[in-house]
Amino acid sequence: MANLKELRSRITSVSSTMQITSAMKMVSAAKLNKAQMAITAMRPYADKLTELLQNLSASLEGDSASVYSEQREVNKVLVVAIASNRGLAGAFNSNIVKGVRELYENVYAGKQVEFVTIGKKVNDIVSKTHTVIANKNEVFDDLTFANVSAIAEELMQLFTNGSYDKIVVVYNKFRNAASQDVTTEQFLPIVPVESDTNVSLDYIFEPSKEEIVEQLIPKSLKTQLYKAIRDSFASEHGARMTAMHKATDNATELRDSLKLSYNKARQASITNEILEIVGGAEALNN
Repeated sequence: MANLKELRSRITSVSSTMQITSAMKMVSAAKLNKAQMAITAMRPYADKLTELLQNLSASLEGDSASVYSEQREVNKVLVVAIASNRGLAGAFNSNIVKGVRELYENVYAGKQVEFVTIGKKVNDIVSKTHTVIANKNEVFDDLTFANVSAIAEELMQLFTNGSYDKIVVVYNKFRNAASQDVTTEQFLPIVPVESDTNVSLDYIFEPSKEEIVEQLIPKSLKTQLYKAIRDSFASEHGARMTAMHKATDNATELRDSLKLSYNKARQASITNEILEIVGGAEALNN
C-alpha cells in the first residue's frame, strides 16, 4: 500500500484535474448552446435551398446546364476534411480520420485523392501520408459566412477549371450533445435528382430559369459548406462537453477511491503506533 504522503499527493493531483475538467465541461456547455441554436436555425434554409437548386439544375439541359452540374469520369477527387484545432473531445477528431481513411482506401481506391483540411488535428495526421493542397485552420478563429465563402469559392474554381472531377466534404453532423454522425456529402458536381414525371409544376421564372440557377448555385454551395462547418463546430463542443463530463466522473471516482485508501492507511498507521506504545509500556512494567 502506498504511504500517506504519496496518497495525499495523488488526491491533490486528481482533485486539481477534476476541477479543470469540470470547468472545461461548463465552458463547452455554454459554447454548445450558442452553436446548437445557430445550426438548428440554419438547417431548414440550407436544406431547402439545396433542394431547390438540385431540382432547377436537373431541369436544365444541353448548353443551358450549369458548369457546376457537369458529370465527368472521376479520376481526381478532392476531400474536404473538417475536424477541429483542439483535442480533448473524445473520438470527435479520430472519427473524421477514420472516415477519410475509408474514402481513400475503399470508396476511391485507385483514384488520385487529395485533401483540403479544416482543423489542425486532422491535418496533422492526413498530411503525413497524403497530399494536402490547403489547410484552412484559421477559419475557426472567426467563423463567419464571409470567411467560409472564400473557401467555397476556391473549391468551385478548382472544379470548374478541371483540377478535380469530384469534391466531397467529410464532417461530424450534429445530432445532440452525446451523438455526432460522420457524414460524407458530395459538394461538386451538384447531385442530380430524379424528377417525378407524374408531377407537373408550372412555374413562371423571372428572370429566366438559367439566370436564377447561375446566381443561386454559388450561394447554395457556400451555404452548404458553411452548414457543414457549423455542424462540425456544434459537434465539437458537444463531444468535448461529454468527454469532460465523463472525465470529471472518473476523476471523482478515483479521488474517492484514493481517499478510502488514505483513510485505511492512516488507520493502520495509528493502530501500529498504539500497539507500539502499549507494547513499550508492558515491557517497562516487566
